[in-house]
Amino acid sequence: MESGLALSLVPDELWELVEPLLPRFETRRQGGGTAPVEDRAVFTAVVYVLTAGCAWRHLPGEFGVSVPTANRRFQQWTRAGVWPRLHRAVLDAHDAAGDVDWSSAIVDAASLRAKKGSLTGPNPVDRGKPGSKIHVLTDGGGLPLVVGVSAANLHDSQGFVPLVTGIPAVRSRRGPRRRLPVKVRADKGYDYPELRRFLRDRGVVPRIARRGIEDGERLGRYRWKIERTLAWLDGYRRLTVRYERNGHNFLGFLSLAAALTCWKKLPI
Repeated sequence: MESGLALSLVPDELWELVEPLLPRFETRRQGGGTAPVEDRAVFTAVVYVLTAGCAWRHLPGEFGVSVPTANRRFQQWTRAGVWPRLHRAVLDAHDAAGDVDWSSAIVDAASLRAKKGSLTGPNPVDRGKPGSKIHVLTDGGGLPLVVGVSAANLHDSQGFVPLVTGIPAVRSRRGPRRRLPVKVRADKGYDYPELRRFLRDRGVVPRIARRGIEDGERLGRYRWKIERTLAWLDGYRRLTVRYERNGHNFLGFLSLAAALTCWKKLPI
């Protein structure tokens, strides 16, 4: 029987989405070895580490998962692309209910401190200390559609094209899957002609503030939505300071946080 903590972290409805996406365990041809730990217990341990921000060695014993098993399985699932597939599955559930706002998308980025490792660099807003940058694209209501990670010294604008091209083809309530919004909103940090041209070539209307012409008041009517999204992601304490040396593992935690954020917004 699942404990109260485990069920609060991974309710049955969430597990129904996750279970089909996980790679199947394959027994060794030569036999022997240890019995595999249940996937649900490992997934619960991963969600706990993401939420609590603790080190793997501080996993509660009630999960029945050893530290090496939880860490190893998390990395295996990350390499297998489980977290983006889960994110897309949750978005499918949203758009099937008509909850994804395709009238616009909003782009922004936020920096955080990081230890040594890939996808880190000197943070220009933190006295050159090592850092990473989180890039986020949301729908018109602030639902995270795409996330990314880069070194802190990468300009925000350089994450723009990967975010837009990375929008998943989400199941639509009617007709084919959809992956492009009507408009894309961004602040002056993204004010470059090539980015506007990139959007227009795809039939998307750019709503990017112009440096020296427009003030931030107009965008502010929409910007608070993605700032709220960044606050939702920041609520997962493993994302407040980056401890993963491997940048792809940190991206795995970020993708899982985006998927869980979307899942919590599903209509009951």
